[in-house]
Amino acid sequence: MKRPYTEQSRRVYSGRTISVDVDDVRFPDGRVGPLEMVRHPGASAVIPFLSDPTGPDPEILLIKQFRYAAESFLYEIPAGKLDGGEDPLVCAARELEEEAGCTAERIEHLITIYTTPGFTDEKIHLYMATGLTRGATAHEADEYIEIKKAPLSEVLDMIKRGEMVDGKSIVAILYAAGFRLGV
Repeated sequence: MKRPYTEQSRRVYSGRTISVDVDDVRFPDGRVGPLEMVRHPGASAVIPFLSDPTGPDPEILLIKQFRYAAESFLYEIPAGKLDGGEDPLVCAARELEEEAGCTAERIEHLITIYTTPGFTDEKIHLYMATGLTRGATAHEADEYIEIKKAPLSEVLDMIKRGEMVDGKSIVAILYAAGFRLGV
């Protein structure tokens, strides 16, 4: 499928998670120039609410995951890549179960965002999950994950202090707190 601003595209790398194209792009002023684009199938992320999100200080579940690119363990919400055209809601439920060991009575869409539109077409679908049942996790071989329960007030303080730096998690939590819960 040809993109409206793309004159031509050359695939220069294909990997397990991403591909890289060099596109000749027609800019709004009519000039044409090359841009490198990281192609990604998209992802879903989900905030697991362990208690009623409308309560005074709802408890949520975070994961602390090793991230090689950050050279550190980061606090995040469960998330993962869409598999082969997978429905984003199905992906959110799958990742909730695999990474946090939870199933949910309800998963509600919050917002869909571009992660870094300056160089990638990746979109991530953000959700919140309620009515959780805890079970076993199913981490992948390259996932090193610890689980942390925390009240929303503590998580908001972690964001404020810069202890949580994962963009998708910050957006999802602040969106839920500000637009769904009225915190």
